[in-house]
Amino acid sequence: MTSGDPIVIVGTGPAGISAAKTLVEAGQRPVVIDENAYPGGQIFRRPPPTLARSETQLYGFDASRALRLKSTFEAITPSIEYRAETLVWSVEGRSLHLSTARTLKSIPFTRILLATGAMDRVIPIKGWTAPGVFSLGAAQIALKAQATFIGQRVVFIGTGPLLYLVAYQYAKAGADVAAVLDSSKPFSKITALPALLADISNFSRGLFYVAQLCLRGVKIQTAIAPIEIVAGDRGVTSMRYEQGGQQRQSDCDAVAIGYGLRAETQLADLLGLSFHFDRRQRQWLPVTDGAGRTSVPHVYIAGDGASVRGSEVAEWEGELAALSLLEDMGRGSQKRASVLRRRIDSLSPFRRALDEHVFPFPHHFAEAIRDETIVCRCEGITAGQIRETVATTGEADINRVKAFSRLGMGRCQGRVCGAAACELIAATARTDISATGRLRGQAPLKPIPLSILAGDRR
Repeated sequence: MTSGDPIVIVGTGPAGISAAKTLVEAGQRPVVIDENAYPGGQIFRRPPPTLARSETQLYGFDASRALRLKSTFEAITPSIEYRAETLVWSVEGRSLHLSTARTLKSIPFTRILLATGAMDRVIPIKGWTAPGVFSLGAAQIALKAQATFIGQRVVFIGTGPLLYLVAYQYAKAGADVAAVLDSSKPFSKITALPALLADISNFSRGLFYVAQLCLRGVKIQTAIAPIEIVAGDRGVTSMRYEQGGQQRQSDCDAVAIGYGLRAETQLADLLGLSFHFDRRQRQWLPVTDGAGRTSVPHVYIAGDGASVRGSEVAEWEGELAALSLLEDMGRGSQKRASVLRRRIDSLSPFRRALDEHVFPFPHHFAEAIRDETIVCRCEGITAGQIRETVATTGEADINRVKAFSRLGMGRCQGRVCGAAACELIAATARTDISATGRLRGQAPLKPIPLSILAGDRR
């Protein structure tokens, strides 16, 4: 590392774009790394030019915000080094190892700001690995980036705001939404109403999505427990679930599943950050000072990669983390930082109400996962094998269970199965979820082609 090495931002969702804009305005020229082909992150994912649609068609209520962030990024592009379709797959000291379509490269950095976002949290059920089963995020990618549906008749199952948003987006686009099956009882917590009104805009949007689904005749079922995704030789045929002690079935040819979001923290782990257990989000998250600073002085973090709190908060956090970075360089603005912190804090009651009362994570489902259900699809590890490993070894730490069973050793490095496995281990060992620990980050963070390992590393 030298004094001339750049500041690096990883991610171009609302947090990353906001951070980049703040640094550029302060006279910096950051390197901005984007795993996708276009900036915007998951919420403002863009299709290729051949499938271009209007912002209103793509983003609905967020169209004006999407246009603003797009314009912001276009305005700062000459003042940054933008690396699209680039994956950070490892870290060594203050050097990032990158993978592009054809080569491996390494770049040094002086400071780094992580805006890595979040991913779906999935609870495995029988049949979830069948063709035609997608996460909610993947279903949304198919619609936004590829202008296609995951099936002709789709069931959406899980819980959380994303469940209703994606179902509404599909229904609006003309898809046949067979049912929305929610494990929570989102309309039963009157006591949560005052906190929900702290963010009246997002609360109203949620009500709008539900109302529009009802007007379109979509069946919305709450307080359900999934039983099985039924599949034949050609893929999914129906979704079986339980409600009020009765078994029900919804015919479909595709299922989108997701139980909220979890922060992407693997890169933060490789960078050596300290973590704490967040009981509300049931996940180990990087320790921060509330303004983007982490336990490692040259590493900053913002957005859902630090804690899932929504895209608007992520945008403010991106600016706040960049201001903290600039302050540590002797160039910050405490006045603006104070304004941002008050904004962020004002929405905390809303997010807490969502997580604790409206869409609580159904961790008790782990006890009901059938032994034959695959949990780690990369390695083919079933719930029964995990339970047997815990019972025979007495281990309740997920890294020890991994060593005995190969859980989480596949392509996804436990990004998909890790959260569910921790719930299952805790339920089997009759211990607190925090005692299971977290899967340690390993390089490569995501698969890289063997064909480029011997390629040019310039």
